[in-house]
Amino acid sequence: GVAYAAKKYGVKAVIVMPTTTPLMKVNRTKSYGAEVILKGDVYDEACEYAYQLAEENGYTFIHPFDDPTVATGQGTIAMEIFKELPLVDIILVPIGGGGLATGVSTLAKLLNPKIKVIGVEPAGANCMQESLKKGEVTTLPGVNTIADGTAVKTPGKNIFPYIQKNLDDIITVPDEELVVAFLDIVENHKMVVENSGLLTVAALKHLNVQNQRVVSILSGGNMDIITMSSVVQQGLIFRDRIFTVSVLLPDKPGMLSKVADVIAKENGNVIKLEHNQFVSINRSAAVELRITLETFGTEHKNQIIKALEEKGYQPKQVRTNI
Repeated sequence: GVAYAAKKYGVKAVIVMPTTTPLMKVNRTKSYGAEVILKGDVYDEACEYAYQLAEENGYTFIHPFDDPTVATGQGTIAMEIFKELPLVDIILVPIGGGGLATGVSTLAKLLNPKIKVIGVEPAGANCMQESLKKGEVTTLPGVNTIADGTAVKTPGKNIFPYIQKNLDDIITVPDEELVVAFLDIVENHKMVVENSGLLTVAALKHLNVQNQRVVSILSGGNMDIITMSSVVQQGLIFRDRIFTVSVLLPDKPGMLSKVADVIAKENGNVIKLEHNQFVSINRSAAVELRITLETFGTEHKNQIIKALEEKGYQPKQVRTNI
């Protein structure tokens, strides 16, 4: 946003981002003519450096979230929601430092005091949840999440009072659920949403409500191809759409074919085979065969494992490495 505005008005913009920022986001920011500096492993370190840079060079420092005017601009999303869905009951909003949640919750409550606004944080970066519990802005010792856009150690001090007043609750979501949410969004809605934006999708399963209108704010789509590929693979694994099974076989001709026949009869799709002859001192007694399979889901996976057991192979599910 800053890079776009700077280009429009012919102003120099220097944007500092963590080194973990997706390449797509970096390149798009550069495309608006901004100078991009990668500094620090998390947002807080990048922000500290940006403030230092502004002090040293006389730049105007624009905080990405800890500024009521920035939060007000982000809050216009609430106006869009009410325009399209006036009878909304619950709004789910991602939380990193709290700017978006501040703007949305404050304006939403002005438009409808009865509405519920629920923030969603990564379980590995729940700085706002901890701050609300303690009643004061709290800094986490570290963050650990794939949701890089909300990987913040310290929420905004200036906007914290607005969060305390207007946010009804906070849900935290583990990374595993973000991965599954990405798969759901891609397969069912044909959309690419970054991990931070997926927080509100993953949070839906944690809501205990019926017959209410719920809006999930999808706050961004900055995900590079490599990350996307990794997330898709992990999502397939978590959904049992891909799994790996290990069986011990005598080292004799035709044994692999027999196992493959069992899998084929159950409509399993073999995508990788690993043959380990060094699992036992006596190779003729046992060699390990690791088979990575594609299935339709948990029920199909269990069906394949049961078929192997019935043939006496004693299959053991092991960690999948693709």
